Amino acid sequence: MESFFLEYGNLLLRWLHVIAAIAWIGESIYFVMLDLSLHAPKGEHSKKLGVHGEMWAVHGGGFYHNQKYLTNPAELPDDLHWSFWKAYTTWLSGFGLFMLMYLLRADIYLVNPSSPWEWARNMNGTEAGILAVAFLVVGYNIYSRLCRIISPTVERDGLLSAAVGVMMVIVSWLTMQIFPGRAAFLITGALMATCMSANVFFWIIPGQRRMVKALKAGEKPNPLDGAWGKQRSVHNTYFTLPVIFLMLSNHYSFTYTNEYAWVIMSLFIFAGAVIRQYFVLRHTGRNDLRYPLAGIAMLAIIGWIAAPSPAPAAASSAQTGQAGGAGAQAAVTVAQVHGIMTARCTECHSAKPTQPGFAAAPAGIMLDTNEQTLQHAAQIKQVVASKYMPLANLTQMTDEERAVIAAWNGQ
Repeated sequence: MESFFLEYGNLLLRWLHVIAAIAWIGESIYFVMLDLSLHAPKGEHSKKLGVHGEMWAVHGGGFYHNQKYLTNPAELPDDLHWSFWKAYTTWLSGFGLFMLMYLLRADIYLVNPSSPWEWARNMNGTEAGILAVAFLVVGYNIYSRLCRIISPTVERDGLLSAAVGVMMVIVSWLTMQIFPGRAAFLITGALMATCMSANVFFWIIPGQRRMVKALKAGEKPNPLDGAWGKQRSVHNTYFTLPVIFLMLSNHYSFTYTNEYAWVIMSLFIFAGAVIRQYFVLRHTGRNDLRYPLAGIAMLAIIGWIAAPSPAPAAASSAQTGQAGGAGAQAAVTVAQVHGIMTARCTECHSAKPTQPGFAAAPAGIMLDTNEQTLQHAAQIKQVVASKYMPLANLTQMTDEERAVIAAWNGQ
């Protein structure tokens, strides 16, 4: 029952996380579109009131007239709408999921027995969990410091963007060296999401509050408050598509089990950013196809990198036995592979898992029968070859067993 309630809590928390993320991202994308679609006010009355830009729109059977003031509206209503709880709820629910799925089982999900670094291989669960959280805290502080050093007055944004891009490549490489692949992708995405939420919490909302306070006091707001908030908001919009991908990546093992997974992760981050740039420019009336073409090119490179290499037709005689005369080799059979699955994998991947903490088979993958093993042949070969599975090699799968699965043709 404990495993069931953990699983059910996971489901409810994930549902809340997705709902909050949809609301936050949807509102963020809408305001980016609105801000970039504004036109200079046409009426003299609007100009006198200090309207910076306006947009007329039709939606849902009604007409809307949006107006933007920079820092000096004629009056400020009491029912001013603020946008922050969606961001906070998204991060809090996401961190709750991270605790439930990874930190509570850090010895399984965050310790990488295949790390090239001995100290990472020898970490215990507590140490791995602390290091994962430290990535979020330290990573945000490095990002924020880059913003303040390179672009303190919201200039040199191009240089800042390049620096943040380099930072994300380094993070992608580091996480893949330290943590298991799936966790590395998630931690990198969580770092970007942390930067997004922290931008709202530490920069956008405080700056807006100072502006409102100044207006109510009859003072002129500091224009840098608006500029800083705008800068961090723009960063958030370019983080959005990469974060969505990184949150979805755990369903696709070919991304995080590849030898060059950190390259795949970096390319997905940049592909998401340039595709988002295309839509940002579309709001200004520009249809610059270079950006989607660049994104598509990166996705094609990812497909080329991630594509599996042709598997050998048969295992060596030492692994599979003789099939006839001297030197003959027998093809690996599904029965042989299923025997390995039964010995090493069905503690979790079964209709009734026996591994503590699992109420159901992870990702719904059950390997109780030969037919089920055949159904998941490609996934089995991939995650076993990369040594991602079994998790932390808890069931002690041997190199000889991995070689047998590598030689299996999936039939």
